[in-house]
Amino acid sequence: MKEMLKNNKEYRLFDFLRIPFGVCPGYLLIIVINRIINALTPSFTVLVTADFVDTALSIFRNEEPYHRIIIPLILYMVIILYSTLNRAFISNFIEIRYNMQMDRYFRSEMIKKRSKLEYKYIENSQSWDLITRTCKDPLGKISGGTKNLLDIADIILRVGSLMIILMTQVWWAALVIFIAAIPLLVLAAKGGKEIYKSIKESEKYTRQADYYHRVLSNRENIEERTLFGYTDEINKKWYNKFESARKVSLKADLKYFVRMKTSSLVTISISISIIGFLLLPLSQNAITLGMFMGLTTATLDLVQMMSWYLADVVSQLAQDREYLNDLTDFMALSEREGATDLPALREQISFESIEFINVSFQYPDTEKYILKNFHLKLEKNLHYAFVGVNGAGKTTITKLLTGMYDNYTGDILINGKNLHDYKLAELKAVFSIVYQDFAKYCISMKDNILLGNICVLEENNPDTRAESMYDSAYFIGLKEVIQKMPNGIESFLGKITEGGTDLSGGEWQRLAIARALYNPALVRILDEPTAALDPVAESNIYEMFGRISSDKTTIFITHRLGAAKLADEIIVMDEGCVGEKGSHDFLMSLGGTYAKMYESQRSWYL
Repeated sequence: MKEMLKNNKEYRLFDFLRIPFGVCPGYLLIIVINRIINALTPSFTVLVTADFVDTALSIFRNEEPYHRIIIPLILYMVIILYSTLNRAFISNFIEIRYNMQMDRYFRSEMIKKRSKLEYKYIENSQSWDLITRTCKDPLGKISGGTKNLLDIADIILRVGSLMIILMTQVWWAALVIFIAAIPLLVLAAKGGKEIYKSIKESEKYTRQADYYHRVLSNRENIEERTLFGYTDEINKKWYNKFESARKVSLKADLKYFVRMKTSSLVTISISISIIGFLLLPLSQNAITLGMFMGLTTATLDLVQMMSWYLADVVSQLAQDREYLNDLTDFMALSEREGATDLPALREQISFESIEFINVSFQYPDTEKYILKNFHLKLEKNLHYAFVGVNGAGKTTITKLLTGMYDNYTGDILINGKNLHDYKLAELKAVFSIVYQDFAKYCISMKDNILLGNICVLEENNPDTRAESMYDSAYFIGLKEVIQKMPNGIESFLGKITEGGTDLSGGEWQRLAIARALYNPALVRILDEPTAALDPVAESNIYEMFGRISSDKTTIFITHRLGAAKLADEIIVMDEGCVGEKGSHDFLMSLGGTYAKMYESQRSWYL
């Protein structure tokens, strides 16, 4: 399958046909052919109706034999049969298969694009709004645009064929209806743009309302909701954001409705007048009674299409066009080269040192320096602890090392080689990190751990894999947890699966650390993943982690200094620089920032 979504491409209305045709050409072709037949069916129905009524009247007046009614009757049956089969086959089978194939493609492509984006877009509210809008329902937007384009073509064929019949009978009636429809289409297109703009404006309120909704409904918050009784207060916040979004959308919808309703009433009045005018040629035998009935039906159909249906389709197409603008901007977002590459093989990577040389960094669109002229060197097989207040730059260091941000000044060297010269796959092989907001995967415990080393899944050595997996879990203190679970390490976690087992907060934390231990990376980083534990339990975790990582370089990032004592060297961060550096005993002897922090926490560990 060709690549249908491309970076740095300006998407236009034609792409609503190009993309689906590239994804599932067979199904789309059947749908298009069916649309053509559907579009011509009303005109065919007008002719069959006229023939049937005129033939019936002739038979009633004994001007035609009875068998003359058979052909019009058969044609009527063909129309009814086709309509029935069309609903059963095309709508219930072809379109379902079409949507399934399109959904599979777009889910994959959107996830792939998002996974490649530079990290700066995730932390920027404007770009995140764009990502949310574009990825929220891509199948619905693209399929909707395709449907609306086909609807336009359907209407053109339908109206064109009916206009031809109408013009052959009463030419001026077709001209009047066509002229009356022009202002409706202009208003519909303008209204569609305004509605999509209102969607963009309301998105910021909707996103906040969705967050409050999750707070009110998620299982994770149920204990605090019950204990603190904040449901009503959060509900008010949700309601305010929801109402703000609703009012923005309602204003645009109401404005559009009033415009279209007023215009359509004018068109309906003109159409009724035209039907009245058709009585004149009927009374003069210029048209037959059957043709009059067929034209009356056709005229009412034209009014319906030109006043509401066509206007609505044009409005939707205008909204679809705005979505294509978002898709263009989304696909133009820059990607991190190698973002989806698997980590390099351990045999291809070595580690000796990390060195920061005069590194300064500030987050995009901010003026404050998080790191300022930062100097530091980390050596192989040593344990380091980074401590300091919030905002001192501790976590930022890990983001730079792992390539999340590369807009720093100065140099970061790994083994004497500039960080910019490393492929992302190589950095993935060097570092393994457990974050404070670690992930809780509602899959089996076994798969939770295996995710730590995705490369091993490609290997055909399940025995070695299992042994290493159990070692990681047991060493970090999960042996008893596994033994108590109904299916051992194969048990599913969380409550989304029937029979799933939930873990305590501490057990989830240990599982996250086991995942990091299973990873063969050369530098292991704990970025305060145990902040929810009591200080003594945290120190025990760090001690176990340090023992199993004795042959590796480890970095502990923590506010609690009990764990820092375990490090070979402690780095005290102070306003983006190294304030103090040394062993626990050395820093205590200085009587500086570290010593004061430690003395204030001493009672935690007694």
